[in-house]
Amino acid sequence: MSDRKAALAALGQSSTLTVETIQSVRHWNAHLFSFTITRPPSFRFRSGEFVMVGLPVEGKPLLRAYSIASPSWGEELEFLSIKVPDGPLTSRLQHCEIGDPVLLGRKPTGTLVADALTPGKRLFLFATGTGLAPFLSLVRDPDIYERFGQVVVVHCVRDVSDLAYREELEGHLAGDPLVQDQALLQLIYVPTVTREEFHTTGRIPQLIENGRLFEGLEGAAALDPATDRVMLCGSMGMIKGLTAMLEERGFVEGSNSRPADFVIERAFVG
Repeated sequence: MSDRKAALAALGQSSTLTVETIQSVRHWNAHLFSFTITRPPSFRFRSGEFVMVGLPVEGKPLLRAYSIASPSWGEELEFLSIKVPDGPLTSRLQHCEIGDPVLLGRKPTGTLVADALTPGKRLFLFATGTGLAPFLSLVRDPDIYERFGQVVVVHCVRDVSDLAYREELEGHLAGDPLVQDQALLQLIYVPTVTREEFHTTGRIPQLIENGRLFEGLEGAAALDPATDRVMLCGSMGMIKGLTAMLEERGFVEGSNSRPADFVIERAFVG
């Protein structure tokens, strides 16, 4: 049975999934890759949301939640993933090639959307590893620059090669027709590495505590709930530590139904 026929067989009569096609694959290093797939004409999502993605395995859909890295207006859907050697899905997905079928859920959701935050002056997007994905979507959405005067992406990884999309972010999204002018003036990218020599080293809480995070930024040299808004996506360790830090400083956690000062979401793997 062909891959596409297997995908259709696994899909069965489901009204919650569609069969899409791999359009491109990019291997950043030995344990990190990204890929794009076709986007159904009826598929709608808000920048920052996630959706179920998967493959047919033994006649059944094997699905995992993936944050969408492309903006809500993109013609294709892009995803960033780690390579888990024994992962039920990623051990297979990392070997996909252009033209291969992939299963896509119809209903995106998530908390990392602009509407989940109350108005502010600075927006801090704190990510570890593949937690960068939803923020790649947000920083390519013109609406985020209308809501905040400064957008700061902080990406913490172990090794320099893990800094996916570094060139694009350091270049302030040059060439992006909708946001390149705004990003040039308002987007700040702060990559930090924990296991190699790099111009910025240390975990995110350390950069906040020692003030290095705020060097060159407009506004206060500290996180301030009166002016700053925060999104967190990544490891549970990062989320737990930063959540405690934010709450100590008077920040209030929000959700899709109750906008507040900060929102969190765990990066998805498997």
